Amino acid sequence: MKAKVTLIIALFMGIAIGTTGTEVIRAQQATTPPAYIIAEIEKKDPSKVEDPGALQKYIDEVPKTLAAFGARYVVRGAKVQTLEGDAPKGAYVVIAFDSVEKARGWYYSPPYEAIKPLRQNSTKSSLLLVEGIVPKQ
Repeated sequence: MKAKVTLIIALFMGIAIGTTGTEVIRAQQATTPPAYIIAEIEKKDPSKVEDPGALQKYIDEVPKTLAAFGARYVVRGAKVQTLEGDAPKGAYVVIAFDSVEKARGWYYSPPYEAIKPLRQNSTKSSLLLVEGIVPKQ
């Protein structure tokens, strides 16, 4: 009888600890704002590009560098419609990350550092790191 009571108490304690741990993790996740890399990429004059395949190689390799950081594309070269202001000169890319730290980690990671010059040498581009809003629960 005493063993059954001890087992039941241990079971309830385990459930309580597990529930508390889950709530702590959920609260931490809810307070970390997501981050986005927003890129505007304009092709340079093709007659001045030293390696015409460089941009395509970059486009093919970038997804491999994102996987380790849990990132995902939100926009990748989609059609852009100007509603106000100047028309875009290039393509837009938006990549979502769980945090600013993960976005910075990706940007400065050795795999991305290795291919970054492919984009820099074959395009005129701007990359912005933007902190998002914490989703409401």
